[in-house]
This record gives sequence, C-alpha cells and structure tokens, in this order.
Amino acid sequence: MKDIFKAYDIRGIYPSEINSSAALRIGEGLVRFLRKTKKGKPSTRAKLGAGLAPHRNEVSGAGLKIVVGRDNRLSSPVLGRAVKKGILEEGADVIDIGLSSTPMFYFAVWKYNYDGGIMVTASHNPPEYNGFKIVREKADAIGEESGLREIKKLTLQKRKEDKIKKGVVKNKNILKSYLDFSSPRLIFLMPDLKRLRIAIDTANAVSGILIKELKKRLPCKIYHLFPELDGRFPNHLVDPLEEKNIKDLKNFVKEKKLDLGIAFDGDGDRIIFVDEKGEMIPSDFITCLISQRILRQKPGTKILYNICSSNIIKDVVEESGGIAMAGKIGHTFIEERMKKEKVFFSGEFSGHYFLSPYFFEVPLFVLFKVLEEISQSGKTISQLVRPFQKYFHSGQINMKVEDKKKKLKELEEKFKGGKISHLDGLRIDFKNWWFNARPSNTEDLLRIVVEARTKKLMEEKKKEISF
Repeated sequence: MKDIFKAYDIRGIYPSEINSSAALRIGEGLVRFLRKTKKGKPSTRAKLGAGLAPHRNEVSGAGLKIVVGRDNRLSSPVLGRAVKKGILEEGADVIDIGLSSTPMFYFAVWKYNYDGGIMVTASHNPPEYNGFKIVREKADAIGEESGLREIKKLTLQKRKEDKIKKGVVKNKNILKSYLDFSSPRLIFLMPDLKRLRIAIDTANAVSGILIKELKKRLPCKIYHLFPELDGRFPNHLVDPLEEKNIKDLKNFVKEKKLDLGIAFDGDGDRIIFVDEKGEMIPSDFITCLISQRILRQKPGTKILYNICSSNIIKDVVEESGGIAMAGKIGHTFIEERMKKEKVFFSGEFSGHYFLSPYFFEVPLFVLFKVLEEISQSGKTISQLVRPFQKYFHSGQINMKVEDKKKKLKELEEKFKGGKISHLDGLRIDFKNWWFNARPSNTEDLLRIVVEARTKKLMEEKKKEISF
C-alpha cells in the first residue's frame, strides 16, 4: 500500500494497488492526522456545544467534520464507502457531497469551514486507476512535504482497539452553491456577454453534472459533447492535454463554425480551450489573456506562473503593469507561494488556474473571463491570443533515463554557459532559448520543455538535449 502515496496525492490501479481495505485505512489515517494537527484547537463541535471535554478530540476524531466527494469512475463508489467507513470508525463525522468535481470538493471544504476532506479521484489517469486528493481546513492541499508522508505513516500503523463513538454521515448537495460562487450575479456582472456558440467536452466524466445548470446561467448556445456519465470513458481518455483526446471537440467546433471549444479533465480541475478554427490554445496564452484583464482593473498585481511555462507570460504581465513570478509545478507549491507572497492569480501550462483568496482551481472563473473578453473585444479567440505567439514552446517531453540525478548533472555540465536555476529541477537560459528538466516523482523520466525564438532553433535544441 505504501507505493500508492505520491508527491501530491494517492494513486494506483484498482483493485491490485488501491482497494477497499486501503481506502478504509486511509480514512482512518486522515482522521488521526487531522486530530494530531488540530490538537489543542477547539473543534467545530466544541465551539457549538459547551461541556465537551477538551481532551475528547485528542482521543478520537470527535468534532471533526470531513468532506468526502467522488468522481464517476467505476471504482469510486466502492472506495468512497470504504473511506467513509474509516473516517466514521475513528469518530469523525462525514459530510458526503456525493458526485462532484475536484473544484466543487475544494469549495465545500473552504466555504463551510470544515476540518478537511478527501476526494476519490484519479484525475486525468486512465479508467483502471483511482486515488485520493486530501486537504485540511480552508481546502489547504496536502502533499508529500505538507502532511501526506505523515498520513502514510499513520495509515500503516496498527489500529488501537479503543472504544470510540462512531461519527455520523450528513449528505450535502453543493452544486447550486458552487455555481453561485463561480458565477455570482452572472447576468448583472456580464450584461454585454454575447450569445456565443460554444462546445463543452466533459468526456463522460464528472464535470458533466455542471453543464445543465450552466446552460441556465449563460446566454451562450452550449453544445455538450459526451454528457453521459460513464466511468469507462468510452469515447476518449480524460487528459485533454493529449491532442488525440480533444480530436472530436476540435472537429465539432470547425464543422459547426463555433466561437470556442472547452474540454475538462477527469475530475474537472483542468480546463483546455480550442479556438474557432479547431486549434488547441496553449494554456500559457489563456494565462496571458486573464492576466491582462486582471491588470487592467488591478495594476501592480502579482501573477504566478510555472518555471516551465512560456516566457510570454513574464513579457505580457510586465508590459501590462503587473509583477510576474516564476514558481514550481504542483498545487501545494502554488498554494503556499500564493499565500506567502500575496499572489492574486496563477496559471499552469497544464491548464490549472488558481485565484486568491481561495487558492484552489477555478476553471469556471477562467471560462467566464474568456467569454467576457471575446464578447467585449469583438474579436475571435484566435485574434485575441495571436499576439502571444512570440516564442516556440515544445510542450512537455518525457525522456526515459536510468539515473535522473546523473542525467541532470550531465545536462548542467553540457550547457553550463547559460544562466542556471534549480527552482524546479534544472533550468538553463540562453539569449534565444532555454530549457527546463524536471525529474518525475514516480517514474524513471525527466520531464523536459524547450522554448526558443524560432521553431527551427527549438527543434535543434530538443535534439541536442536528448543526447
């Protein structure tokens, strides 16, 4: 079971690597962890009910309220039941939000001030996978360095046979409140939103539950591709960064002459855009577009981007009067940096977008802002992003290596004439190009990106790096 604990979450193949037994233990381990980290703080129940012994929360999970959500993978109901059982047996209460996207799950923990939560999902992985994303209070993401290692240790501990009063389950439907949060007074805030024609591909995954309600809130004509929930993902896999998985969306947008295409990943925390010509828009360009809009209203705002993202973000943010900051990839790192340095908005080249003061993914906020920009500018989306095509970016290249550390040292030695950074792996900048090589946390791979001022130079450097 210990091998399913990754850098940012828990993940494995069902049922050989992750199963009901593991889920139950993980539920127990989460309660033990939250109990330990909240030790000495008044619990939710203690705040509401006088006379509760202060040490009760230290003995069991009493008073803790933990959100449980799940995607629509075939194994998610089974794992969801098991993880809830583990939480209840440790004495904590479960707030069961049922089928939900990961942003909905984060919202529930944040909005209602619960003590933590666990989302049953394997995000964009193939259907045979499943896993868990875990947060503490305020939807503060827990990764390997911020508590997941401790949860792993507590999960593997032999359970004590203490007599603990079991927690209770409360079911809570948060769909409407999540959409109210994502689109407050939509018609009043966006009175000039045009009746754009758009397609949304939810890939038979859980984001499909949002679209019916979204249609009521937007004046757009929305075509919903693959709306049926089917955890086998029969039409295509749920990673929209892989262009083969958005082929149907691209063709549909072109054939119907639509204004925009949108694709969500398996748990709905990533959003990818397709222009009116059926071409995928790099997520870095969307970060630029949203940043420009933010900076028109809030000059001097800090914008965070991945060190693997295109240099165009830094250029655009600084030209627009903002402060551009490069950071590490990963939800926990982004959240920590945004809080520490008072960053307002962050975009990852993988299609994750974060906003202060929530510090979790806000895909619908990004969608609404893109629709606003198209409506108010009178331009097509391809016209809006065309100025950002200044550089040529390779996208992520996975290089198989036997020894990641050795290969990084070889790359650093070979390209030592450039400006070297170790912020996230190895980045070396030259006048007309740069590259970043980052070791995978789970595989014998280096994840490499290369960017240059010309396509020819980018292709040359890709070959040179892959020695």
